[in-house]
Amino acid sequence: MPEPVILPSSLRQRMFEHALASPDREVCGLLGGVQQQLTAYYPVRNIAADPGNEFLMDPVEQIGVMQQLRTTGEALAGIFHSHPGSVAQPSALDRRLAYYPDTIYFILSLLTQPPELKAWYFDGDCFQERSIQTD
Repeated sequence: MPEPVILPSSLRQRMFEHALASPDREVCGLLGGVQQQLTAYYPVRNIAADPGNEFLMDPVEQIGVMQQLRTTGEALAGIFHSHPGSVAQPSALDRRLAYYPDTIYFILSLLTQPPELKAWYFDGDCFQERSIQTD
C-alpha cells in the first residue's frame, strides 16, 4: 500500500479557502516541499478559456512560483486545482495535460458538503489515488 500524503492542516485550509472564494471556477496552485514534506501553497491564476470546467495556470505566475521554490530551497511537491461541478478525480483533460510525473495532484470537489479533497500520484503514465493525512 502506498504511503499516505501528509498535508499540513494550514495548507489544506488555504487550498479550501482559495477554492471556496471562487466556487464557480476551477482554481489552481502549486505546493512546495522539502524532502517529501509539504511546506507551502502558492495560488496561481487560472487563465483557461472555460475556467468553470478547466484550468490553465498563468505561465508568468507559474514560472514566478517555480523560481521562488528554487530560491527558498523547496521543490515542486504538488499541483492543486478544484472541480466546481465534478468529483475529486482526474478528468480526461486533467489526464491529457498532466506534465509533471512523480508529483501529487490534489483535486478538491465542491459538489459535496463539506468539499472533498483527494490526492493522486502521477507516475508519468497513470494516476493512483493516495490517502491524505493532516497534522
